[in-house]
Amino acid sequence: MKVLFVCMGNICRSPTAEAVFRKCVQDAQLDDRISIDSAGTGDWHVGKGPDQRSCLAAAKRGYDLSALRARQVVEDDFRRFDLGLAMDHDNLERLQALRPADSRSELDLFLRRYKLGEDIVPDPYFGGDEGFERVLELVERASAALLDEIRGRL
Repeated sequence: MKVLFVCMGNICRSPTAEAVFRKCVQDAQLDDRISIDSAGTGDWHVGKGPDQRSCLAAAKRGYDLSALRARQVVEDDFRRFDLGLAMDHDNLERLQALRPADSRSELDLFLRRYKLGEDIVPDPYFGGDEGFERVLELVERASAALLDEIRGRL
């Protein structure tokens, strides 16, 4: 199973989701059966590391984002990944518009998929530290639900 997390610039929400879910998968000893990556729909930050505030908030909870580098969604992602999970409606719409006809990826909103009371992971970029903490809370809850879903598919 291959999962791609997607946000706008791939420096806050999607790398956080990648790191959190990667740890869930490793803890479940399924890292040989589940591949994880993240990307952005925009190209502003390609090659850059995650936002420092994301890194600091994640580190407080035991997640390491330091090795991640931003990249933009490419056409091949729609063939390589089984599941593309967008952080908000805008990025889901962008993914749907980019999706080639021969795509095998299932696309959805990360939170909405698991009926966690909210549809989107809010973008913390222009806010304070509490926004990055909120992203982690939401992503941790959704990651547990995603792991349960994938276990049922394996």
